[in-house]
Amino acid sequence: MKQLKEHGPAGAVFRRFGRPHNQTLLEAIGNPCREAHDARQQAEYAARQREHQEELRRIAARHKAEREASRPVCAGCGTRFTDARWKAIEPAGWGAPRETHPHLCDDCKQQAVTAAPQAEQTVSERREHDQAVPEQKAGGTWLSRFRS
Repeated sequence: MKQLKEHGPAGAVFRRFGRPHNQTLLEAIGNPCREAHDARQQAEYAARQREHQEELRRIAARHKAEREASRPVCAGCGTRFTDARWKAIEPAGWGAPRETHPHLCDDCKQQAVTAAPQAEQTVSERREHDQAVPEQKAGGTWLSRFRS
């Protein structure tokens, strides 16, 4: 044992062969009671760490289940929204533009967007047809046949 310097009430600090750090005299000689105590404390600490990690896992699982339970569902097909779609429909602020069809998933929204112009075109064609033949609407259909 090589003495390096004087240190505290325990006396000298030593570096023993095969050990990577400096030790006091009691540590260098060894203390079975202290080593057993330190081992018990280390085991208790590891058990508390495992319990804590398990509690964190349970809390995370509960939060995940609550999040999935509150996930919106598409009004068209009944599938749950993806995270991206859920984020897109959430209000971003007062000045942010509103999402069209917030109750539909991406696929149903695409179908609704493509169906809207077709429906408007059908309605406008029907109006044009109704305006072209107003006398048929005014009278009965069986009387209008005899007028022409």
